[in-house]
Amino acid sequence: MTGPVTEPHSTKADLAYLRVKELILSGELPPASVIAQARLARDIGISTTPLREALRRLKSEGLVELDAHRDARVAPLAAEEARDLLELRRSLDPLAVALAAERRTKADITAMRAAAQGLEPLPADPAYAHLVAHRRFHRALYAASHNDLLIQTLDSLWDKADRYRRLALEAERGQDARDRKAAEHEALVELVIAGEAEGAAAVMRRHIDTSLGAQAARRLLGDLPGGPVRSELSSRGRDRD
Repeated sequence: MTGPVTEPHSTKADLAYLRVKELILSGELPPASVIAQARLARDIGISTTPLREALRRLKSEGLVELDAHRDARVAPLAAEEARDLLELRRSLDPLAVALAAERRTKADITAMRAAAQGLEPLPADPAYAHLVAHRRFHRALYAASHNDLLIQTLDSLWDKADRYRRLALEAERGQDARDRKAAEHEALVELVIAGEAEGAAAVMRRHIDTSLGAQAARRLLGDLPGGPVRSELSSRGRDRD
């Protein structure tokens, strides 16, 4: 795998944080896998001290688990978390694009069009760069809401959600489903730019209900009591974002 597609870093701990996060989201460090800290530090070219600092930061984001013996592993996937992420995104993403349709600026429109340029639905085994492009697109949409708390909340959900998207991509999907997702991406941009708040929210709601996150939640829930979301999941379509 090539080097990380990340923003500039300023310290060794920042470098370690970005690199380990990339390894987790790319699947090179799978869920529940043990993190060999000494070897990983050597691979990154740092000591274990900044690596431990990075791991603590990743723990605060729910991507890493640390125990009292200083052992570290990638946080496992969990049905409850998949369900919780889906419940939040079904509420917050439609709100964000509705606000974006009311508040978008010329700079926002430029950013949305740039992020949409060449964007394709995630492939079966996405590289980290694919995940970055996908996130950039959705962030351009919700950043146009100009609601700082909403933007921060959606930012905090994104890395966790990427791990469940990768799980859902293990199941093969057809070209028709991919084409529908591409059409939804295009529609979201055009509706936000046109100021169509209700239309943008409706498309986004459908986009989330048929997303990879929804597919992962459906796969993981099994017999877990899921309340309303589980019953809704069982009756919704099986397209994937």
